[in-house]
Amino acid sequence: MTNGEPDERADGHARGMPRLNDRGERHRVVVVGGGFGGLQAVRSLRGAPVDVTLIDRRNFHLFQPLLYQAATGALAPEEIAAPLRVILKRQRNVRVVMGEVRGFDLDARRVIVDRLPENEEDVSFPYDTLIVAGGSRYTYFGHDEWSQVAHEIKSLESAIAVRQRIFAAFEAAELEPDAKLRKAWLTFVVVGGGPTGVEMAGQIAELAHDTAALGFQLAEPRRAQILLMEASDRLLSTFAPRLSTKAARALERLGVTPMLHTAVTDLDEHSVSVRRPGGDTEQIPTRTIVWSAGVVASELAGALAAASGAELDRGGRVAVGPELTIQGHPEVIALGDMVSVHDAAGHDLGLPGLASTAMQQGRYAGASVRSRAEGRSSEPFRFVDKGNLATIGRARAVAEIKGIQISGALAWLTWLAVHIFYLIGLQNRLLVLTRWGFSFLTRGRSARLITHRPASPSPVLKLGRLRPNVRTEAKATLKG
Repeated sequence: MTNGEPDERADGHARGMPRLNDRGERHRVVVVGGGFGGLQAVRSLRGAPVDVTLIDRRNFHLFQPLLYQAATGALAPEEIAAPLRVILKRQRNVRVVMGEVRGFDLDARRVIVDRLPENEEDVSFPYDTLIVAGGSRYTYFGHDEWSQVAHEIKSLESAIAVRQRIFAAFEAAELEPDAKLRKAWLTFVVVGGGPTGVEMAGQIAELAHDTAALGFQLAEPRRAQILLMEASDRLLSTFAPRLSTKAARALERLGVTPMLHTAVTDLDEHSVSVRRPGGDTEQIPTRTIVWSAGVVASELAGALAAASGAELDRGGRVAVGPELTIQGHPEVIALGDMVSVHDAAGHDLGLPGLASTAMQQGRYAGASVRSRAEGRSSEPFRFVDKGNLATIGRARAVAEIKGIQISGALAWLTWLAVHIFYLIGLQNRLLVLTRWGFSFLTRGRSARLITHRPASPSPVLKLGRLRPNVRTEAKATLKG
């Protein structure tokens, strides 16, 4: 990649996208975000006559659909992630930069990056084409302070924090002599009845009733309560109602309690307060809350909107046209969860916020850059609906593919095949397949280590902090 000043505006060829740098240099493409969409865009440019710079605040690609399994000990974190430099090591026209994008200078065609390792000053990267794939994050509906107690599972770090808290809760329950307090430790609340919430609740139930139950004497994990809270009238609202009902029944058989029409009004280190149907409020003692409700676009969508004057919708998504470009800036492509795609008439297409959507858009963006750099025009983006999948537990899943609704073991096998296919790296595929096979046969989980004490409030009790009579009791119990 060259580091000269940005080029003058192109002559409008191919709807505003320049074919080559006016000074005879290779076309410079900056891709922001190494998730599903960004990585597909970069890989689609392999062998193209362009220089690509991929910028991400992490040095790895994360397979987010399996984060909940890392959060419940079914998989180790490194099995669902792969270093970006390793993934792209054979793509010679790509440079990987670890840094956090702070803003965009669209007039100068530069991306401003800070938080580079060992560098306190901002760095800017010039581009001829910019592709932004910033993704999304969970929203706490104006209560950002809740994030200190209710952890989400959008990042690898947060998934590890959830895993620490879940397993530490079992350990704390083992040492708690008071039955009422022990019940609070063994009450797990999952907020949000979408695919992530359903999958997370199912995994915690299997963990409590099968795996964790084998190693405790006093805690009795099989008595754990797993509460799945959803403000609407059904789980998995993007699925057909019939599949939502099947999913709810499968969860109930696992020991999960779906709580529909239930909205969280407050929460703290010791409880969650909810509003039930009819307006009644209830306070539920718990020490573990997992948040999977409400999604808003990445902050990068707002930064693009501020720089370009583009509109933002209620979810913070920036508006893009049929070719995924920002109005007035055809050299800027945005995609994934952070955008709302509009047709030529300006109507929002309402595309689903799924990994498959971002991947299709990423491949389209790469192909668009390649074709336009070669002097060919691009057709508008066309979304292909590949369906919906959600797993609930062992041999339990629901799927909706091309209008066909399936559930049970067949849907579960379909889910397994799809996720193994899209997982990055042959090594990770083999490891995950092996883990799943071992877990299916033994009901075991390999990643159950508590490597450090979770941040306050800590679920881990120290014997030295117990009352004298309780300390003696606990020691005697531990000695057998």
